[in-house]
Amino acid sequence: MSLHDVLGEAVLATRSDAIIATDQDGVVRFWNPGAERLFGYSADEALGRSLDLIIPERLRGRHREGFQRVMATGESRYGEADLLSVPALRKDGATISVEFTVLPLRRGGQMVGMAAIMRDVTRRFEETRALKRKLAELTKFPT
Repeated sequence: MSLHDVLGEAVLATRSDAIIATDQDGVVRFWNPGAERLFGYSADEALGRSLDLIIPERLRGRHREGFQRVMATGESRYGEADLLSVPALRKDGATISVEFTVLPLRRGGQMVGMAAIMRDVTRRFEETRALKRKLAELTKFPT
């Protein structure tokens, strides 16, 4: 086994980041231990289900549009330097904030699905929101 193979296995088996892959229809085909930890669903529970599993209902339409656009074009601005920050759903119904990179998956030049590497940034999001509120309160001086 090459170092490349060992590295690939180690990355895919990580528990620190969620790695999820879907087919061209948005059906989950890969769900790593990090996704289990982050979202609360075992791989057996997630595999074969729609990615809607972790998308808040109010955002599903927008997600489908973006997903279909990437599948049609093979391009996403969230695969290079930009991270996408969105709310996501856990199995227990809690909403968390995640940042992720989108990886278009191609076979023979054709789009066959997408993968995402995600990280929970809920604590940082909440701290930033609290700081913004505090700043807004401090800048409200009577005139």
